[in-house]
Amino acid sequence: MSPPPLPRRIAHLDMDAFYASVELLRYPQLAGLPVVIGGSRHREEALVERLQAAYPDVDWSAAPKSEIPLAFFQKLEHYAGRGVITTATYPARQFGIGSAMGLMKAAKLCPQALLLPVDFDRYRQFSRQFKAVITEIAPVMEDRGVDEVYIDFTEVPGGQREGGRTLARLIQRGILEATGLTCSIGVAPNKLLAKMASEFNKPQGISIVLEDDLSTRIWPLPCRKINGIGPKAEAKLAAANIHTIGELAQAPRDWLMAHFGNSYGAWLHDASHGRDDRPVVTHSEPVTLSRETTFERDLHAVQDRETLGAIFTRLCEQVAQDLQRKGYLGRTIGIKLRYDNFKSVTRDQSIGFYTADAATLRRVAGQCLKRVDLHRRLRLLGVRVSSLVPSDGLNSKPWSAINASPTDHQVQEELPGLLGDESSD
Repeated sequence: MSPPPLPRRIAHLDMDAFYASVELLRYPQLAGLPVVIGGSRHREEALVERLQAAYPDVDWSAAPKSEIPLAFFQKLEHYAGRGVITTATYPARQFGIGSAMGLMKAAKLCPQALLLPVDFDRYRQFSRQFKAVITEIAPVMEDRGVDEVYIDFTEVPGGQREGGRTLARLIQRGILEATGLTCSIGVAPNKLLAKMASEFNKPQGISIVLEDDLSTRIWPLPCRKINGIGPKAEAKLAAANIHTIGELAQAPRDWLMAHFGNSYGAWLHDASHGRDDRPVVTHSEPVTLSRETTFERDLHAVQDRETLGAIFTRLCEQVAQDLQRKGYLGRTIGIKLRYDNFKSVTRDQSIGFYTADAATLRRVAGQCLKRVDLHRRLRLLGVRVSSLVPSDGLNSKPWSAINASPTDHQVQEELPGLLGDESSD
């Protein structure tokens, strides 16, 4: 007789203030200070210029970053622009500063905070390093972004000891030794509970949730702590006097399905009871690839036509490069706009063939722009491609054939006059 299956032990690992922590490795003199990460890397060039002017005998482009005096870092109170925060150190978060907050708003909350530009290439490098450590120890890992993963501890040696704490400590130590970075880990019977647990004891914490902990550790939490309950659902639950996960668990399944729809209502009931059978997936196909940019100032489609046209073309080129680098083709091309009143709109158009060609993306995305209001000023512009398929199966055809331009009936005309389209004038 075969032994009974081991109880599922699923971990959610979340790096602690990942971008900020990576920057503190480069600038250790900023440890313990309120620091925010966001905006353009042009500020780093300006920093080197100021240092070079003050200390002409030092080559600051080659000097260790740890030697830069604190007085030369830009304070948030001097910032002017439309940038948003990517992340912040824990001392900055104590002032109410958080991700996606406008830098101008953050400056009012903590004017003395220091501002560093984002460096996504460096963050991706560290992301690859910490994930390599994990897979050496526990190979069943699901990549959920640059700074978080799910890991299946169930069959890994040590994965059942202390509910998974022993293996979690080993992974924490390995990541710290390899990268100098810390992480927080939650271990539970499934993904849903593991993600919640990873937030219990930040930073550098380990939290274990067992099958019998639901009523004592999960049910007292607010409903919003369940990943998948957003502000609208939370408000609707609150209107029904449901505020905690325990109160949600007491709501009849039929009532939830009647008020939230069959699928979402049934999921709410299962989630409140800690039920989640999703496996840890080691590889999944991307749903969409996109690029977007938030402008330093609001731009107008006519008055800033040349600037917007260049940005629009560059976004299409970047998406095309991402597709080719990752080995995908797509046939649904879309845009995203955010206006100066913060309202966002999206438009998509499917074509009759798969492509990863920048010029084709530019033409079809231009068609999408014809279907939105371009009289208001814009804060953000984005381009995306979905309905993706791996390009491997089409490799028997040359790229020129795969990426052939749309026929006249697929894209009948270019966007006239707006965003500097090639066929204008």
